[in-house]
Amino acid sequence: MPDAAGPAIESIESSLDVTYTWAYRDTRQQLRDLYEKAVVSQWIANQELDFSVDVDLDKPMMPDMMHPLFGSEIMERMTDGEKQQLNREMSSWTLSQFLHGEQGALLAAAQLVTAVPDLDSKLYGATQVVDEARHVDVYNRYLHQKIGFSYPVNPHLRTLLDLILTDSRWDMKFLGMQIMVEGLALSAFAMIRQNTYEPLLRDLTRYVMGDEARHVAYGVLSLRDYYQDQPDSVVKEREDFVYEAAVLMRDRFLMQEVWQKMGLPYERCIELAINNQGQILFRQLLFAKIVPAIKKIGLLSPRQRERFQSLGILQYENAEDPIVALERSEAERMAAQKTAAAAAV
Repeated sequence: MPDAAGPAIESIESSLDVTYTWAYRDTRQQLRDLYEKAVVSQWIANQELDFSVDVDLDKPMMPDMMHPLFGSEIMERMTDGEKQQLNREMSSWTLSQFLHGEQGALLAAAQLVTAVPDLDSKLYGATQVVDEARHVDVYNRYLHQKIGFSYPVNPHLRTLLDLILTDSRWDMKFLGMQIMVEGLALSAFAMIRQNTYEPLLRDLTRYVMGDEARHVAYGVLSLRDYYQDQPDSVVKEREDFVYEAAVLMRDRFLMQEVWQKMGLPYERCIELAINNQGQILFRQLLFAKIVPAIKKIGLLSPRQRERFQSLGILQYENAEDPIVALERSEAERMAAQKTAAAAAV
């Protein structure tokens, strides 16, 4: 089946200040600690993941109740073969959006190394560039070696990536990529890891999640003090951006491109996806990491709380703190390493 990834190369104009940092002895200890964790947590895809295995693409990535068309008349009319093909299309679409998001994160991380004003942020940012390159590699390989085709970037995701990459302000790049895009990805990956039936995808997701937890923590550590010293106009502008980004990310998971490719009744499929209770829960859970991070950096004002309430995501404001989540992730990683080392003896 031909690849549907869109144009091979596309350029956008952006402006960004280049910031030298000559105060090499000034240290932000928590960011330096995060850098040290990133250095020792690097993993090599060819050593950790076996891409030679066969994968069963006919099984869904998520439970039946979370299928956008679950219980609908459209699903009832479909043959088993059509349902299997739909599963493949949905898996390809979902992983394609992850791939595109990871490329956006790669480009944004490279920009942050150039723009951030302190050395420890630059050092950690450089490790994230390596992380994101690895993520682009493994998702690209899974899509094209195992599934065999991909989808173009969803317009809602593309709009958000363009906003992040073309903004000249370093804190907006942190806010858009490290908090919003990476936070949503971390929640989505957690749900896939918990529910997928496919072992290679589950293992791939587990390794990527370990990196993503650090990336969200990087954003929180970099921004939580910054907004305390900013005027109300700056804070309100950032809150507006967060809300608009949340709406874009919520709408990006309606799989419009899949319904069109499959020749299914487009408007009806969108209606089902919007109102399906499993999908409503899925879209809300995507913000389980974002809302506590927004609260941590001081952008959860009363008016923002009202808007998050309207999106059905305010209930996550007291969910696990991103820094605590990173510490738990690191503890799990170290325990897994000790178990593997003991088994090898």
